[in-house]
Amino acid sequence: MNILIWHVHGSWTTAFVQGPHRYLVPVLPDRGPDGLGRARTYSWPASAVELSPARLRDAPVDLVVLQRPHEAALAECWLGGRRPGRDVPAVYVEHNAPDGDVPRTRHPCADRDDLRGVTLVHVTHFNRLLWDGGTAPTTVVEHGVVDPGHLYTGELERAAVVVNDPIRRGRTTGTDLLPELSRAAPLDVFGMRTEGLAAHLGLTGDRLRCADLPQARLHTEMARRRLYLHPVRWTSLGLSLLEAMHLGMPVVGLATTEAVEAVPEGAGVLSTRPEALARAARTYLHEPRAAAEDGARARRAALDRYGLKRFLGDWERLLEEVTR
Repeated sequence: MNILIWHVHGSWTTAFVQGPHRYLVPVLPDRGPDGLGRARTYSWPASAVELSPARLRDAPVDLVVLQRPHEAALAECWLGGRRPGRDVPAVYVEHNAPDGDVPRTRHPCADRDDLRGVTLVHVTHFNRLLWDGGTAPTTVVEHGVVDPGHLYTGELERAAVVVNDPIRRGRTTGTDLLPELSRAAPLDVFGMRTEGLAAHLGLTGDRLRCADLPQARLHTEMARRRLYLHPVRWTSLGLSLLEAMHLGMPVVGLATTEAVEAVPEGAGVLSTRPEALARAARTYLHEPRAAAEDGARARRAALDRYGLKRFLGDWERLLEEVTR
């Protein structure tokens, strides 16, 4: 099939375009949010091709993957009047947990006549539970990850944290918990717009360091740290957590959102008590063999549940149903 999909979430899209189809990725001269084109820091196959809006107008499209509320109108415009869900099959992938007044949060698909009949696809069962999708047909296709390999060495007695915009996002990503946790284990925070985080939290460079690395280097550097720390209070299931498990890293994280499903017993420590996370981090720092053993179990669990084969297989079944 020819599948129109915007490059919105790099890690998720990297897994999605590994399938057997041709992926039409919109590109604009400024490579802004609506025309980012092919990824530059992820490895994408040649079957993911860039198309300008002018070329999309007459392009054969068998399916549209929507990921943001405005993309339905954008697709109709760029496809020469073909409306997703009416003239061409479509799905709407929701990557995020709801925000705001969560128990009453209605999904954009729930109230739009122009998306009537478009299947709403959540990436975690937690997200599906929390969003009010109204009468929209709804399903879940859990995350899949391109396996980076069992790279874990744990040679550095430090914890890896992966988060974007930790200063702006604050309590959502558990940024306020980092000072207490840094006393248990020195932290290396990887991600975009992490500069100035140590000063923001009043920490010295030896307790918290930051870096924004391309994915090829990120995985290797993460795997050199003794453990992966996931202090996130409220978000969808971070793909960096699943990548860390694939690498063979033991996980220490808050028992919130989908993390309680993703990290099984023996693959790390989850708790709603920051002091319990601090104790677990200290234990892994002082017991490298236990860290490696738990990390190996984390990798096996991640391969079983979040492996690429299962992810692509689930998507194939859904695409066959939607386009039938």
